[in-house]
Amino acid sequence: MMAIRLSLFAVLLSFMACTKAPEVKLISSTDKNPWVEKELAKPSADDLPQVVVNIDTNKQEQTITGFGGCFNEMGWEALNMVTPEEKQQLLNDLFNSETGCKFNLCRMPVGANDYAVDWYSHNETEGDFAMANFSIDRDRQRLVPYIKEAQKINPEIRVWASPWCPPSWMKHNKHYACRADANQNDLAPELSSTEELVSRFITEPEYFQAYALYFSKFVKAYAGEGIKIEAVHVQNEPNSAQNFPSCVWKPQDLGILIADYLAPQFQKDSIDAEIWLGTVERPQIERVDDVLQYKNTMDYVKGVGFQWAGKGAIESVHAKYPDMQLMQTETECGDGSNDWKAAEYTFSLMKHYFENGTNAYMYWNMILDETGKSQWGWKQNSMISIDSNTKKIKYNPEFYLMKHLSAFVQPGNVKLAADGDTGNVLVFFDEAAQQVIVLAYNEKDENSLLTLNINNKPVQTELIAKSFNTLVVSI
Repeated sequence: MMAIRLSLFAVLLSFMACTKAPEVKLISSTDKNPWVEKELAKPSADDLPQVVVNIDTNKQEQTITGFGGCFNEMGWEALNMVTPEEKQQLLNDLFNSETGCKFNLCRMPVGANDYAVDWYSHNETEGDFAMANFSIDRDRQRLVPYIKEAQKINPEIRVWASPWCPPSWMKHNKHYACRADANQNDLAPELSSTEELVSRFITEPEYFQAYALYFSKFVKAYAGEGIKIEAVHVQNEPNSAQNFPSCVWKPQDLGILIADYLAPQFQKDSIDAEIWLGTVERPQIERVDDVLQYKNTMDYVKGVGFQWAGKGAIESVHAKYPDMQLMQTETECGDGSNDWKAAEYTFSLMKHYFENGTNAYMYWNMILDETGKSQWGWKQNSMISIDSNTKKIKYNPEFYLMKHLSAFVQPGNVKLAADGDTGNVLVFFDEAAQQVIVLAYNEKDENSLLTLNINNKPVQTELIAKSFNTLVVSI
């Protein structure tokens, strides 16, 4: 068996020697040894598990628009715990277009989200339908400087925004939360509800009109800070009644907001920010249809964003609306474990979303303190953790996993359809550079042998156990 195996490998090497050998860059990460540039490795044994992937660069699917995370207030607070030099290094590691993750497309909240320091909106003056008291002064403390620091590193970074909650006076219960929680908010129990498909927003014309104006003023105010808002997603998780800032919407009411108020307001005010339906967190395509099929909403919605259980809807939405831009808007953020198991799960999400048409992939909290705890009591993962006591910086496994894609797959690249043993492989193509980018995860507790047949030309290497690997193959 050993002789046959070595003979076959010799034949493969002989074939490769007779053709132009592709140039290959290989980066490998394990839990204990991340981000190591390696040489292609010959098989070290004759019984390695085989992974064979066939790649045809003509089998092109969706175009990739980018990768990123969310600018959150608590991330900025964590960043400011370290020295200026360390802070600059952290920002470079996320946004530098040569050595970092090369993040180019990032999210921000409109008003408070669950990782804000506390609740606020940009206008808490009840009855101010003219938005005379609209202000982003609060954002100038944290979010604006956070984004501006990223812009210094990558001036081309694109920012999109979504509200978790409108001004509280626009809701029936006059409170930022939908669900009462005696430990985390002061919402009266009688005003609490977890019912879905019933709008908590006051669906009267003057409220719709004021909210459309609120969005418009937000985009204009950020333009005044030198920050272009590329798109707004009209509501974070419109089906989720949370103990933190949230607002449940009936889908048809979101259609009314978009088609009858928001789009006309943007046109009136010459706002060129795109309007997206997001962020969808339920698996039922009917809830997407009920928004998009309202009157002429489809004329205005440029894309649909999905997160959490929304992953169950993306396949059917992509099939029904094949020309619609799709985004994974918030990778599932775990429970603060920040471990290898979390990275493995995130890889499975990446695989699912990209195989079902997504054009962009967002992490959630890029940076948090060591607790990962929000002001409303729950823990989440982050790419980077900073210990609030020792100020020690830790790059978590998901940092490296994100970088395994974002540092190599650039806007304008396309996803390729591959066949063979593709269960733990994603393939992309940079046509301009004539490079195939492969992210391969070896889930096994032993090394495996990966063979890539790219346009019928083989590239082969041994992958170490429990590792994420990016191969950049120049063809």
